[in-house]
Amino acid sequence: MIPTLTTQRLTLRPFRLDDADFLFDMYSRWEVQRFIGREPKVMTDRTEAIERAQRLASLDHPVHGVWAITETETGRQHGALLLKELPASGSTEPLQPSGNIEIGWHLHPDAWGRGYATEAATRVLQHAFDNGVSRVLAVTYPQNAASQRVALRIGMRDLGITEDYYNATCALFGIDRPAESPATPPTE
Repeated sequence: MIPTLTTQRLTLRPFRLDDADFLFDMYSRWEVQRFIGREPKVMTDRTEAIERAQRLASLDHPVHGVWAITETETGRQHGALLLKELPASGSTEPLQPSGNIEIGWHLHPDAWGRGYATEAATRVLQHAFDNGVSRVLAVTYPQNAASQRVALRIGMRDLGITEDYYNATCALFGIDRPAESPATPPTE
C-alpha cells in the first residue's frame, strides 16, 4: 500500500475511486496537460478519469507511487505527486525502465503559486531517501519554467538537456540522497 505522508499543510494520500471528478477537472485543462506526455492532450470524457482513478487507486508499492496532494485542514485537492520508474528512450513500446527514479508533479491551476508542489515534492523526496533510493531525477519540457523552478527549489541540480527518457527532448534535473539520510529503510 502506498503510505500516506504529511507536511505542515498537506496530506499526500493514495488516490481513491471517488477522486475521478477531481482528476477530470484537472486533466481536462490544457494549461495542465500542455507539458505532460510526449503528445499532450486533455481528457475529454469522464470515463478517462474513472479509468485513471481506478489505476491510481490500485497502485501498491511501499516507496513508489502517485499521491493525491490534499490540504490537511480542508481536504481540498490540489494535484498529484509522482515517484516512479523513469522510462528510457527506445525503439519499442512500451518504453522500458531506465533504472532511474523520477519525481513529478501535476497541480490544478487553482493551486499554482502557493508552494504546494515544492512542499509535496520535498516530502516525497524525504520518503524516497529514507527508503533507500539513492538518486531521484525530474524531467520537464524545456519550456516548462515553472516546473524547473520547483525542481531547483527542492534542491535538484540542472543537468542540462537530454533525449535519454520518454523518446523526448527533456530538461533534466537530479538530486542524490544526502549523506545523513539512511541508506536502507529505518527499522523499529
